[in-house]
This record gives sequence, C-alpha cells and structure tokens, in this order.
Amino acid sequence: MRRVRLAEHTTSRVGGPAERWVVAESEADAVEAIRAADTSETPLLVLGGGSNVLMADAGFPGTVVTMAFSGVEIVEEGPSTALVRMAAGQNWDEAVAWTVAQGLSGLEALSGIPGSAGATPVQNVGAYGAEVSNTLVRLRAWDREEGRLVELSSEELRLSYRDSIIKQSLGGHSATPRWVVLSVDFRLTRSGSAAPVRFAQLASALGVEEGQSAPLETVRHHVLRLRASKGMVLDADDHDTWSTGSFFTNPIVPAEVRSSLPEGAPVFGAGEGRVKLSAAWLIDRAGFAKGFGLPDGPAGGRASLSTKHTLAVTNRGSATAEDLLSVARAVRDGVDSHWGIRLHPEPVLIGCSL
Repeated sequence: MRRVRLAEHTTSRVGGPAERWVVAESEADAVEAIRAADTSETPLLVLGGGSNVLMADAGFPGTVVTMAFSGVEIVEEGPSTALVRMAAGQNWDEAVAWTVAQGLSGLEALSGIPGSAGATPVQNVGAYGAEVSNTLVRLRAWDREEGRLVELSSEELRLSYRDSIIKQSLGGHSATPRWVVLSVDFRLTRSGSAAPVRFAQLASALGVEEGQSAPLETVRHHVLRLRASKGMVLDADDHDTWSTGSFFTNPIVPAEVRSSLPEGAPVFGAGEGRVKLSAAWLIDRAGFAKGFGLPDGPAGGRASLSTKHTLAVTNRGSATAEDLLSVARAVRDGVDSHWGIRLHPEPVLIGCSL
C-alpha cells in the first residue's frame, strides 16, 4: 500500500510520508481514530486543509487523521441574526461564499483564506481588520485529555491575536492540541451590507471611509482581489501561492519600541502598553525584498519569499521543508540583526523547527 505523502495535502507542497493515514468521513470517524491513536500512545496529527502547517521532510511517524466531513447550515434564526454551524472539514472560503450568498455579514473580510473551518479558531484567523473572534459563539470539540465531547464558548477559548487555548495546548512535541474541533458556530447579521470596514487598504479599494460599510458581494470581491494580488489565494499554477500563507506573525512589542522606528513605520495599538508592528514592513526594510531567496545557499533557489508579498515563504516548484526553513531563518535573523525584533512563525511546525 502506498504511503501518503503530506506534500500532497499541504498548501506549501512539502512534507514526507505519513506512517498511517485515516480519512474521517464523519465526526464519529474522527473521534474513533483519535481515541485509537491516543489509547495506543501513537503520535497523532489531525489535518484540515493543510494551509497553516509546515511538515517535516521525514514525514510523520504516526497516525494522520484528515477531516473529510463538511457542511454549513443555519441552526438558529433570529429577527436580524442567524447562528451558522460549520463542520470542521468544511472548506472555509466556500463557507464564507455561502454566508455572503445568504445575505449574512460578519465573515466576508475573511474571504479567500485557505483551509478548513475547524482550523479557524485555533489561531483566531484574521485578515483585513476582521477576526474569527468577532463572530464565533462556540465550538464543539473532542477533549483528548478528558476523553469526551465538549462545547467551548468564545470566552473559554480566550481568543487573541493568532492565539487561543487550543493553540496553547499544543506545547512540547505534540502535533495535535488537547481539543480537536468538530464544528464551529458563528453569529452573523442578516444584512445586505458588510460589517463596518476596519482596514485602510480595503476601505480604499472599496472607495469608503474606515468604519463605513459596502455591499457584501462587493466586499468579498475586493478582498479576493487584494489577496490574489499578494499571492494569498490558492492557484496551482502560481508558485507564489505554494506557501503556508503568512509565515511570520506581526510582532507585538512594548510601546517604547515605537521610538526606535523611523517616522512613517506602521504601528498599531495593541493595548496594555504594547503596539503591533507590520512584519512585512520590517522584513522589507531589513533588506529582504519580494522574491528574496538563497540561490547559492541551502535552498538553492528552490524556495524564496513570494514575488508579490514579503510575508510568505514559497515553494518555487521543487522545494523541501528545509529549503523553506532556510529562507525563513535568513529573514528572521536579518530582521533581528537590523531592528532588534525577533519574528515568530505563524504556521504550526511539525517535526521541524525554525
């Protein structure tokens, strides 16, 4: 029997073989496979869309459970809102398109993000001024530690910038968190207009002021266009999209760091005496332009920063995970040397490290 290579199931198209591959066609299938792996103390990896994970070239020495069950439905309707439930394996962008078609606002700014619905709460996925935490009400999950099905509210998840208690439970060498998401509920607003636009670039594209709104379909269209211009919408023929998406999170640092940056540097308030900086800006101003690679180094030109956006490390067609990491390390160390600011990876690194 052919061993499945993880490169065939990740957006960066890197990663070695899985020792065992299980396709979960339902919640019951997923729980059964997870329990079996945990009972036998077999290393476990639960995989959704494979968009925010970097897999080692050696592969995974255990069981990989891929969430293959999908579905999106309205489970509760109010006068002006609806509670929408998405299965963990549901393609995220298809679900967002469905909500827009239903006239439900709240997720439209998250259009075009690759991956599955079940993965979105783990890192509180966000883009263009919106985050999953804005509309997420609760989720249903399998608690591996307690061996039971649980519901976790938005408050219990402690969602923050690219973080949650689910992500925090990864820790150590674990490839799968304590809680495995099975379905997610979002409270959306029934309106022909999108939620107020909170991102300057999107507002400019729409021709509105920040805080104003626009038709749902129009917002989705412009978000997809903006993402595509940065190589952030999957396209098999475009190597700029062969990536994990943004490789680094925007650093959150003490507010006094602002004084060490040149005038005009993008700085955003992050509360509690801290500010958030633009990782892409720091990378570019540290001398790493779009398309930066290591032609004479470890990556051998097989990997580079995207030619459209400095925040993505891309596979140019034949890269390995180590090639991608070589470019990422060069960028991380260069930014640290230039600015004294350490960048941290956004994707989950499985069997490898930065």
